[in-house]
Amino acid sequence: MKQALLIIDMQNAYFEDEALERHRLTLTRECNRLARHAVEAGSEVLVIVTEHHRDRSTWTLSMLEDDQGFLFAGSRQAELVDGLEAEGFERVVKTRDSAFFGTDLAGRLRSRGVEGLVLAGVSTHNCIAHTSADAFAHNFRVAFAEDAIASTNEDYASAMLTILSDEYRQPVLSGEPLLRALKSSA
Repeated sequence: MKQALLIIDMQNAYFEDEALERHRLTLTRECNRLARHAVEAGSEVLVIVTEHHRDRSTWTLSMLEDDQGFLFAGSRQAELVDGLEAEGFERVVKTRDSAFFGTDLAGRLRSRGVEGLVLAGVSTHNCIAHTSADAFAHNFRVAFAEDAIASTNEDYASAMLTILSDEYRQPVLSGEPLLRALKSSA
């Protein structure tokens, strides 16, 4: 089964929150390690980023209600965190929590024969959770990289991972089981 690693929202804006900032270095190191392993194992690596336009055309309902946009394309907030080794990896730009919503991600993955995904990045209870639920709806198998995900709210994150693991059979993995999940096989 062909695998892909999705590195989600490892962008400066998200680490403005102190709860995530304290995990930034560890997450960056783990995402880099997983990406190197994925490449060696013959798996795809895609970097998923959120970007919005200043003209409000891509803003979410809450952004519109609060009259506050962020993650504008080309801004420092939208840049990947320092140290993330993303050179040469394909990017998918999204405007909502799920990497599948309004993007061609499912088509890209299917055209390459990808059937399984490993999710890394932020935030567990938002973008990681929405992406995993939509992956399930698209019939992709999902695993979570336990040491390479973090959230601004650990209670929400724990509850979401429990639900997704139980209901969608999406395991939370680390160590050797995670590395095996990243290995593509014919």
